[in-house]
Amino acid sequence: MSDDVKVRVGTPEDLDGIMDLAVNVAKENGVFAPDIHKVLSEVWPSLHQHFGIVGVIGNIGKPLEGFVLLRIGQQWYNNNNILEERVVFVDKKFRSAKGGRARKLCEFSKKAADELGLPLIIGIMSHSRTEGKMRLYRRMFGPEAGCFFLYGATTGNWNTNDGLPQS
Repeated sequence: MSDDVKVRVGTPEDLDGIMDLAVNVAKENGVFAPDIHKVLSEVWPSLHQHFGIVGVIGNIGKPLEGFVLLRIGQQWYNNNNILEERVVFVDKKFRSAKGGRARKLCEFSKKAADELGLPLIIGIMSHSRTEGKMRLYRRMFGPEAGCFFLYGATTGNWNTNDGLPQS
């Protein structure tokens, strides 16, 4: 665990590590069990920089420490492109380690938006440690532009209620 944390552009060789982290993030924050095929349909094109990009922390062939998945999409009311954050996640083993991994993943997201010339939509949907995440995001992105409410469900509960990820 080095203090010199770097986010690099993910490659297809990172797929297994990203998929492992994706299942972990769904266990922590998912409303429903993840559909592995759905996750793959978001991650794989982004690893080829096709309407998206993945930023990863860690070396190829070793377990990844964190990742951010960004996709190019459109708002429901127009045809303008926007960079949409799907997930920012740091593995539990590295959250208290020096290096500011979550901050570095946010910086990667801002850089990607700047280089693409697109606005970035990024947020937090979690019932766990939300206030700390909000403070980080305010420092990184400025004041929030709204918020989410989740009625009839709680993030992270599928892991105890519904069993295994869908394959």
